[in-house]
Amino acid sequence: MYLLDTNIFLEILLNQEKSSECKEFLLTNENQIFISDFSLHSIGVILFRYNKSEIFRSFIEDIISKIRLLNLPASAYDDISSFSTKLKLDFDNLYQYSVAKYYDLHIVTIDSDFKKIKDLKVHFL
Repeated sequence: MYLLDTNIFLEILLNQEKSSECKEFLLTNENQIFISDFSLHSIGVILFRYNKSEIFRSFIEDIISKIRLLNLPASAYDDISSFSTKLKLDFDNLYQYSVAKYYDLHIVTIDSDFKKIKDLKVHFL
């Protein structure tokens, strides 16, 4: 089971360099994919910033039935600070890491900052 990092979806939505690899991963693993609430919000912020609210609407319509949305329970937020000391990651990456750890998921990303993680499986596209 996979937690896809925000950048995987943005690669596709903004038709960036690794768009085709990201699409292929999505299609191949459709029934095993999760997205965090933080990623969903971040995608919305970025698309609205670029005046692409219609793309966000289409994205929501497309993924809601196919990808499960996860949030971090309030009780797990304390762990983010302790992970920060150990991993030296930005908050957005720490949140993704925390969600993956809490739900026992592999992280899928193109962000090299995740190379610091040794106690979870990370797949780089």
